[in-house]
This record gives sequence, C-alpha cells and structure tokens, in this order.
Amino acid sequence: MDRGLASRGALPTAPPLAGWLTRHSLLPWWHKIQNHIYPVPSLSYKAPSVAKCHASLATNYTETSEVVDLDWENLGFGLVDTDFMYVAKCGPDGNFSKGEVLPFGPIAVSPSAGVLNYGQGLFEGLKAYRKTDGSILLFRPEENASRMITGAGRMCMPAPTVEQFVDAVKQTVLANKRWVPPTGKGSLYIRPLLMGSGAVLGLAPAPEYTFIIFVSPVGNYFKEGLSPINLIVEDKFHRASPGGTGGVKTIGNYASVLKAQKIAKGKGYSDVLYLDVVHDKYLEEVSSCNIFVVKDNVISTPAIKGTILPGITRKSIIEVAQSKGFKVEERLVSVDELLNADEVFCTGTAVVVSPVGSITYLGKRVEYGNQGVGVVSQQLSKSLTGLQMGLVEDCMGWTVRLNQ
Repeated sequence: MDRGLASRGALPTAPPLAGWLTRHSLLPWWHKIQNHIYPVPSLSYKAPSVAKCHASLATNYTETSEVVDLDWENLGFGLVDTDFMYVAKCGPDGNFSKGEVLPFGPIAVSPSAGVLNYGQGLFEGLKAYRKTDGSILLFRPEENASRMITGAGRMCMPAPTVEQFVDAVKQTVLANKRWVPPTGKGSLYIRPLLMGSGAVLGLAPAPEYTFIIFVSPVGNYFKEGLSPINLIVEDKFHRASPGGTGGVKTIGNYASVLKAQKIAKGKGYSDVLYLDVVHDKYLEEVSSCNIFVVKDNVISTPAIKGTILPGITRKSIIEVAQSKGFKVEERLVSVDELLNADEVFCTGTAVVVSPVGSITYLGKRVEYGNQGVGVVSQQLSKSLTGLQMGLVEDCMGWTVRLNQ
C-alpha cells in the first residue's frame, strides 16, 4: 500500500501553496476537516543576540479528529504526507511573523533564493512518541531549538527563539496527532527547516527567511531494524574540516556525504564512518549519527570540537550512561581503538541507538559480539527509549507532554 496516498482515506489533496498564502484562500479545503482550536498563553521572552530576530508566538493549536489507517507493523523510514505544516517568515526588518499551521503541500520559492544558490539553510530532527495512555510526548525540543540558534549564527541567519521553536513544534504535532504511531510501533519524526528564501544574486545573506516544520510517521532508520549494522571506514572522502560547518546542522553537510554513502551501500554496507581530515586516523561520525566505542566497560566517543555535530541523542546517552555509573570519555578516539573495541554503537534522532555488528577498514573486517547486540548498547537503548516513550519515570526532566 502506498502509505503516502492510500492511508489518507477520503481526505482531499491539499492545494499547492503559492508563496505565503492566507488562510482565507484555503477555506474550501480547510472546512472539510473537523478542527478544534486550543488557546495558548502568550510567553514573554528576550530574543537571544545571536538570533538577531524577534519572533512572535502563534496563539492557536489546530488538530484533526480522524484516525489514520496505516500499516504500523511495516512502517519504514520514509516520507508519508501528513495533514499540516507550520510556516513563519522573517523579513528584512528582522522580525518573524506569527506562524500559521497550513495544509501540507508545495511552497513557492524564487529561483534566486539564498537556500537554492548558496545553501543557506539549516534543519533539525526530533520525535514525538505516543504513550500507552494515548498521550503524546516530545523529547528535549528545547535542545533542538538551541542547536538551531547556534547553527543560524554560523550561517548568518536569524532564528526563532527557543520559545517560538517549541511552541511551533507543539502546534505541528497536535495538528497531525492522528499520525503519531501507537506505542512501540514507531514515532512521529519532526523536521524543522530554516532557509534563506529571499532572492539574492551576489554572494550575501538572504533578505528573507522561512521557518517550516513538517512531520512524518516513521519506523526504523536502518533496514536492519534493531539488528546490528555494518559500517565501512571511509579512506578517500571526508565529511568536515576544522573551521568549517561540520559542527552545525546545515544542509550542505548532508549532500556532501551522499557519494561515499552510495558507494558503501552498493557494496552491502549500512553506512560510512568518517575519519578526521588532519590526521586521517581519528573517528568523527557516521553520515547521520554519532559513534561510541566500548572497551573494558568504559564508553568513549569523539569529542565535540567543531567538526562533529553535537547530537542530542549523543548528549542524552552520555548523561544516561553516567547516571548508571559508566565512565564516559569524550576525547580523540583512533581507528585502532575502534578495531580493538569490545562493542560499538551509533546514536542519533533517527536511529536512536543502533548497535554495530562489524567495521571494515582498508579491507579488514572486524566483528563485534558475534553480530549480536552488545550488553552496554542494549542497556542504554532500553533506558533511553523507555524515557522517550514514557514507559519509565522521567527523572531527567527531558520529556514534554502535550495537552490534547
């Protein structure tokens, strides 16, 4: 079944969005969905200096009451068109408009937009989970907001404040709450996107920016599911360099890994592990996730020094591990240590915790734990997912429950 189409049942197709539409132009379609409006109290705040923008908060949540008919048991990691998206704009005056929840669909962008010509764009990724009682949880959304602000500063872009970012995420999830998978069947992946949408010709920051959030229900990121993945250490290409943008979630970082990833997958590997560009022997990260090695019950991971993305799942795993008494080291980790590790695993929003079954480097293949899930990664995965899905008490204060 085509989940992006057939699962929408009798819902009509959302019309294309020709630029910044008003809600009035969407009324014929809009009224076909039963909506409930929830007032949200205004928040007082001071915009961080790095953002250089004042963002107003939206004041309504919109939700739909239909139930989605999806094959939750076979939900992969791919785009499923949902009902709504969030859109806000920031003009030359440096002020974000009050965002709107609009029907999900195409947007109109000038061919000379900064994001298309000069790659001036950032994105984030986080998830919403459904508890057994039907309520919905977000996991550390303020961390994503802070990371976007940091990235925006590096890319000469304004950014929503933490308050507007979190408020917008809440609105988008509630508007699409019927797409949040049942407990244990997946999650609702949330994709905030900040881009230079204003027209430019010469190399310069765009005069206008658009902040969008869309969502999609997802299952496991790797086709192996929870089974160990097989990585190859890249010895020709590099992901980032000192002084570059490897430490922020800018869109260009991901386009640059596609070639090596495509070659690796063509050879049967799950993904690529990159080394540093200076010494060509220290671990950096996998294409879209951080790497951890375990030796004699000590957990080590490459330190964040500007070329590695400060993953929120990475940060959470470190804190969970430390709370359980593990020694965690953030430092330079050599490829030799990797090959001699007792256990290896990856972390990321999409993969959560993914055990590594084998590493191949310069033709040499090393397997871990007889291709089984390691004891440490299994323990940390269970603890973290238990928190994310509300299966255990959140003693860390990381989850945000949405009022429905």
